[in-house]
Amino acid sequence: MWLAPAGSQAFDFQGDKALVAVTRDQARTRIGTVSFTPLPDSGGTARFSVRIDPLVLRDHFLSMREFKCLPAAQEITCFVPYPYRQPGTASATDLAWLEHSLLFFYKQPADFGAKLWNGVLFRFAVTPTALVGTPQAVDLNRIGVPPDPLDVPPYGPMDRDAFAPGARWVQELRIE
Repeated sequence: MWLAPAGSQAFDFQGDKALVAVTRDQARTRIGTVSFTPLPDSGGTARFSVRIDPLVLRDHFLSMREFKCLPAAQEITCFVPYPYRQPGTASATDLAWLEHSLLFFYKQPADFGAKLWNGVLFRFAVTPTALVGTPQAVDLNRIGVPPDPLDVPPYGPMDRDAFAPGARWVQELRIE
């Protein structure tokens, strides 16, 4: 967790923010928008919604299902919407549902089908100007059935593994 020093600005959980994928070659691609609406009397909690840009993430029909993917010669990264009801709230001290709303998987361009065991969850850290997500490995097959209970994010710290530096084409996901 990151806390802003006294007198500095903190990330503003209000309004529309760009969702930007930063790749290994340092290219920045705006892949969507995250909209934040502060909840009254909530101590900094905001409701959020994610919109993926269909003109940037292209349709890929994989394993009998359509996915929105960021194609690249090195690796294809596909968005996986979280399939169950969840609160859709975030704050500087609790980004779990935001992280679960931005799930992806990766595959090689020559591979067939969706490789859901190659899941990616971006662990976000708060900075003064952005939420910066670092990729972590998760098995998306785990959300093939509803978690019990539904109000607890299924991928806790023990359910994620760090990738080696530079292992994924998308190195960072930013909300700014």
